[in-house]
Amino acid sequence: MSSSVCLNENITLSKRSSVVTVIIQKIFTIRIIAIGTALFTAIPMLVIAASFLHPEPAIWDHLMDTILWEMVSNTVILSTGVLALTALTGVGSAWLTSVCDFPGRPFFSWALLLPLAIPTYVFAFVFIGLLDFSGPVQTFARDTLLLGKYRFPEIRSAWGIILVMSLALYPYVYLLARNAFRTQGTRVLEVASVMGYGHKKTFLNIALPMARPWIVSGLMLVLMETLADFGAVSIFNYDTLSTGIYKCWFGFFSLSAAAQLSSVLLIVVCLTVFAEQRMRARIRYHQVGRISMETTRIQLTGWAKWSASLGLGIIFTIGFLVPFLRLCSWGITSLQEELSAKYIGLLTRSILFAVSAAVVVTLLGLTLAYVNRRYKDPLTSVLVRLSTMGYALPGTVLAVGIVIMITAADRQLTEIINYIPGIQLNSIVQGTIITVIFAYTVRFMTLGFNTIHSAMQRLTSSMDDAARIQGVTGFRLLGIIHMPVLRTGLLTAAILVFVDVMKEMPITLMTRPFGWDTLAVKIFELTSEGEWERAALPSLCLVIAGMIPLKLLTRKSD
Repeated sequence: MSSSVCLNENITLSKRSSVVTVIIQKIFTIRIIAIGTALFTAIPMLVIAASFLHPEPAIWDHLMDTILWEMVSNTVILSTGVLALTALTGVGSAWLTSVCDFPGRPFFSWALLLPLAIPTYVFAFVFIGLLDFSGPVQTFARDTLLLGKYRFPEIRSAWGIILVMSLALYPYVYLLARNAFRTQGTRVLEVASVMGYGHKKTFLNIALPMARPWIVSGLMLVLMETLADFGAVSIFNYDTLSTGIYKCWFGFFSLSAAAQLSSVLLIVVCLTVFAEQRMRARIRYHQVGRISMETTRIQLTGWAKWSASLGLGIIFTIGFLVPFLRLCSWGITSLQEELSAKYIGLLTRSILFAVSAAVVVTLLGLTLAYVNRRYKDPLTSVLVRLSTMGYALPGTVLAVGIVIMITAADRQLTEIINYIPGIQLNSIVQGTIITVIFAYTVRFMTLGFNTIHSAMQRLTSSMDDAARIQGVTGFRLLGIIHMPVLRTGLLTAAILVFVDVMKEMPITLMTRPFGWDTLAVKIFELTSEGEWERAALPSLCLVIAGMIPLKLLTRKSD
């Protein structure tokens, strides 16, 4: 009798230990994958940071005596202006389209995302072509409106580049803030009504603080994109730290000095992220009760509804319709000369790169966000933060770090494999699609991680506890409980990565296999020769290819 009881107890303990072992192995595997991902994505940035081991005193002295402080001040002015304007435009339009009801709201809810499909360098040359002294706007004003003596503001200035980059980047804030406001549900409006709040106090005191993680994530993406941009600021001839990096590289022929200047950008972003994380470290943003997607919209009346329609109409017109129509007019003039079967290949390769990168970045971003949620040790935190800093670096400099890393690893791997009799290889990874996808992963991991990490703010510890009581643990917990909550965040991350990879030019140019040109590379080749009208056709193909997933995103989130 006692022996059978002992046997049963041993079997029970054995089953429990086996279950615990399986769970530990799964969790350990996830953590190893996350740490490995963080290390691989952080290595190129560590290669760039290692450039400080070989300083260039003469070049740094020259920079400090000439343009360094001007570049720093211009970078601060540009970043501050773009952050302020994108926050105002993105958050305001997100609140109106997600919570309020007014004429044209269904159209604006998806149409305001369309500027995401236009690269910043395309925005830059379109607006300069429109608003420059010889452009159609000033020509019409001088000849038709008899404003020849009026001095128009110079578009190639700080306000010009701030306006152009804000129009190109505000959809990042708009998209994430809109998801936040829509998932707050009717409870926010009900609580505000009970407390006697009007619409303004509801927005400022309740909805806006609850949406802070999403808004900050969007602004961080805007900041990193602003710091890393080279195409738009170079077209505007506005010197920033990004243009200084290229001057060090191509003007002084010093890659180490360029890498050291890139490290300055990396340090600025790291400090900004660290400060923001410290500020909200003890704050939690959870929805109590059922998350309702069907909100009771605020019905705007009188001048308010027409003001909302007019304001969003102006944003849409300036931010998308005007540049799109200008590209169409240029594209028509060059259609016969440029259109050929080669554009099918350019579009196919662009989509192939974008889809592959979107899948990889979304999966790895989910892994990093999940591990970052579960483990709070300093090592995991540092690795995750390092792996999401690639978005702040100029694409070309980041590509150099990746090429250096891939070349060294490829050489070692080739030497090892060549020891096998009958095998003689010159290269394994270098110059392949694997290199391109790896470069995209390092560059855009921030998009995937930040978007999914913000969506995870909806997951409460009580959800996990209730699931474990029901015996749901490990991967089942992730699939059954977490994934439905994270679905919109995952879709948002995938589409943001897709659209950004379609527009990415420097990394594609430097890491693509031979002959694998994309639409972005074609645009670069034409604009570098000053052929803006000829660049309109591939730009239109890029815009149209980006519009489709953006429309899909708004339909799915609705």
